[in-house]
Amino acid sequence: MKSYTASKKTPYFFIAPAILLLILFSIFPIFVALVISFTDIDLAGLADWTTISFVGIENYKEVVKDPIFLKSIFNTLFYVVFGVPLVIICSLGIALLINFGKSRIFKAFRVVFYMPSITNVVAVAVVWTYLYNPNLGLFNYILNLLHLPSVPWLQDPVMAKVSLIALALWRAIGVNMIIFLAALQGIPKTYYEAAQLDGANGWKQLTKITLPLLRYAIFFVSITTMIGWLQFFEEPFVITNGGPLDSTTSVALFIYRNGFQLSNFGYAAAGSFILFIAIIIITMVQFKFQNKNTDY
Repeated sequence: MKSYTASKKTPYFFIAPAILLLILFSIFPIFVALVISFTDIDLAGLADWTTISFVGIENYKEVVKDPIFLKSIFNTLFYVVFGVPLVIICSLGIALLINFGKSRIFKAFRVVFYMPSITNVVAVAVVWTYLYNPNLGLFNYILNLLHLPSVPWLQDPVMAKVSLIALALWRAIGVNMIIFLAALQGIPKTYYEAAQLDGANGWKQLTKITLPLLRYAIFFVSITTMIGWLQFFEEPFVITNGGPLDSTTSVALFIYRNGFQLSNFGYAAAGSFILFIAIIIITMVQFKFQNKNTDY
């Protein structure tokens, strides 16, 4: 009886370190941030806790009225609406080419497309800043060789957002390509052989076999990609710092700016929880649609 009880407790000893780390570095900081969001804490408050006062939901009221925050929401939605579909389509397309490619060079393409995703984002952003340079950048140099006018990549508000999406797309393709590639290689080849015997062309095989069997991989990539784009931070922070005229300021950059540059920690915490709730709601909606499609 004792050995049976001990064997039931054994799994909990194995997962205890992971649970402890989760509580200390995830759940507890979230709880602290929630408490901070209802206060007016700043740098002075960190030194003297007696200066901190409880302000209730005033931070949340001020954040939702802040024109820069509203603009950052629009910018973030712009990134999500255009960035997420492009990441899914491009990474899936490249995975299909590599998986069904017959030449050996396609194996080298795996490394070529995966390398940007493991490269330091700050180093990549600095390099792309030079590529986007209006006078000395490579992109405008190529356009001028083709007798085309130079493009204000980072100076025009709309073009600046498009430029950041292009950089983030280049970095995000690699990881998602690997996920799709693994899912493609898990599809039995007998399905394609049977389809070929029935006279199905390549398009029919793609739409009737490949894409339906990739629905879980596509769902996983769409969830993780959307969460990543909702927290879009590194590229606008390093390359444009939110400019020009806050046209590239994301919600995450707005939170960082108020929290770590202006030391308005309570205000920034309120903004972070609004983003946190938005991510949860969007994720739950995606799960609901996925479950509904699975039922059918």
